[in-house]
Amino acid sequence: MVLNRIRDSIDPILTSLGKAVGSTGISPNTLTLIGFAFAGFSGLLYAIRPDMPYLAAVAILVSGFFDILDGAVARVTRKISKHGSFNDSTLDRMAEIFIYSGIIYAGYGISPIFVLLALAFSLLVSYVRAKGESLNIKISGIGIGERAERLAVLAILSIVGFVAYGVYVVLILAAVTFVQRYAFVYHALERGNTN
Repeated sequence: MVLNRIRDSIDPILTSLGKAVGSTGISPNTLTLIGFAFAGFSGLLYAIRPDMPYLAAVAILVSGFFDILDGAVARVTRKISKHGSFNDSTLDRMAEIFIYSGIIYAGYGISPIFVLLALAFSLLVSYVRAKGESLNIKISGIGIGERAERLAVLAILSIVGFVAYGVYVVLILAAVTFVQRYAFVYHALERGNTN
């Protein structure tokens, strides 16, 4: 929610950047793949350089930049498609799996069960949105911790060396967001409020 508001406020800048990048002929799908590659690389960095978690954090932030950029390019070049949406969503889930797998491998003084729970609730947040929207219920913006917020928290705390605390915060954000979205969809279905 917070990062979406920031994104809305800098939308003119993103649009200009999207036009500039789009004019080079780079497709949104290519940008999605680059972002995914950086996310996967961040998981590898967590695993092989546990003494330097800020490297993984930078890779997460770069991945997030491309995650925003691919959407901006798709909009300005009018290349928004179901194929692109499917590809983006699927690779986002895979990216989270790679990131948290790297953290589990390295340890960082946190029990793997908490990392697994952070990942599980993160995936459930995305699942509830996908299922809700398949039932014609708009869920975007519902919940305190969407993917962008969760990864931003993990990256920021990793930069200062508190990877374990980052996982704990992500777990809380993801669990609360899951409950919020589940309740929202459940009550919308009870009321028959589908779009």
